[in-house]
Amino acid sequence: MNKAYQDSMTIVREYGKPDAFVTMTCSPTWEEIIENIPDGQNAQDCPNIAARVWQLKLGAERKDLEESVLGRVHARIYVVKFQKRGLPHAHILVILAEEDKPRTRQIIDKMVSTELPDKEKNPQLYETVTTCMIHGPCGAAYPNAVCMKDGKCTKGFPKPLSEVTKGNVAGYPVYRRRRRAARVVLINGKEYDNETINQWVVPYNPYLSQKYNCHINVEVCTAITAVKYIYKYVYKGSDKAVITMEAVRGEGNQTQIEPNEILRFLNARYISPVEACMRLLDSSVQRQNACHYTAYDSFGERTGGHVSFQRRSG
Repeated sequence: MNKAYQDSMTIVREYGKPDAFVTMTCSPTWEEIIENIPDGQNAQDCPNIAARVWQLKLGAERKDLEESVLGRVHARIYVVKFQKRGLPHAHILVILAEEDKPRTRQIIDKMVSTELPDKEKNPQLYETVTTCMIHGPCGAAYPNAVCMKDGKCTKGFPKPLSEVTKGNVAGYPVYRRRRRAARVVLINGKEYDNETINQWVVPYNPYLSQKYNCHINVEVCTAITAVKYIYKYVYKGSDKAVITMEAVRGEGNQTQIEPNEILRFLNARYISPVEACMRLLDSSVQRQNACHYTAYDSFGERTGGHVSFQRRSG
């Protein structure tokens, strides 16, 4: 992982910092999965199907990015990770061409939305956003929410309302989150204040969310201070745990722990069934692409090309 991190930082030195940070999560409710699993089972019960569908979806999304959904791409890297509940997600860092970099609010608003779409005009996107892109609720009224720590949301929600997108604030822009009509809206069985519902919307790209119908978080990076943090985050490695193995002997109420220093501590790596299937399928779990180089053929003519670095973690 450290080698992959250094390779990616070399790309940053050559092409500049990443402009977009995209996180795509496998959805257990994708039609391609539901239609191909036996009755009474779910995506976790059929890791081979989930792995193959995920490969196809991720490949299609990478192709969309290469075809300039967010802008013309100079370089990108991606890393696939696996949740403990078994389903994969991918972190993708994109470096855009100079003219497409998100330096104005107009470009940012075109790339990222943090507002609930119109239910009447686009019911499909509304369904995806309300199902996959709403955080919480959390905060003082929900102190036991899983994202809460020391009385605060670890993800920074609820986000501040803003009539317009603002520039760099701690490495990220403040996205446009306008007030809506005052009423109560029911989302995923929970009541939200419709006036401030945009405070809970996770940043997304409308085209990608509507096409893939899953959680796809799209963040704009506006400061160099965020670069190393993001790259170290995506290359932090696989989940590990220290477990204790003990043999207990004894009679009645008296027990004795058998001392065995070799078995007592085992540094174990957590591998989910989907990850195992992807490795059996020889699927790439990380890649760095630097898109263009200049070369000369044997006649001295200038040519262009594409460089792709690929590394699979073992």
